[in-house]
Amino acid sequence: MPRLSPHARHPAPPGLQLTADAHLDASTGLTLRYALSGPVDRLAIPPLRLATPADGLWQHTCFEAFVALGGAAGYREFNFSPSRQWAVYDFDSYRQRSAAPAPRWSANSRVSNEPAALGLQVTIPPSLLPAGGREPLQLALTAVLEDRDGRLSYWALRHPAAQPDFHHREGFALMLTVDSRP
Repeated sequence: MPRLSPHARHPAPPGLQLTADAHLDASTGLTLRYALSGPVDRLAIPPLRLATPADGLWQHTCFEAFVALGGAAGYREFNFSPSRQWAVYDFDSYRQRSAAPAPRWSANSRVSNEPAALGLQVTIPPSLLPAGGREPLQLALTAVLEDRDGRLSYWALRHPAAQPDFHHREGFALMLTVDSRP
């Protein structure tokens, strides 16, 4: 699984390691897996709740994915909290929210929370992906981790700017092709 790193200007508690993986399948969609290990008890992990949409998840511990077609200006942002709450946002271009309403969807994420590990897995159906998940996708796999003192660290496969900016297209570092295996 690819390893994410914290942004240099917002260090994380020592010893944490975060990996993320993505798989694109023509029939099931985009499966995302995040695995956090180390002194997870030093983080503020939101308690489990009913799986419902919620705004502002990125202000606390949250796993994220930014999904686009290569070369397209628009993209979709997904936020997944360990509480099982989620959010979906559409952007027409860099940080320009779409006027169209976000798609209706009920995320079914699986969360595992142990003393030295936190994991989250979710599958996004093809209908919520650009081009219906039938074309290669460009992704930014990211996370915000909040420590028990309220400090945030920003994790990504690539940090292209001096400040954390998950919307920066150079941070969309993972290219996925469609796996059409049954």
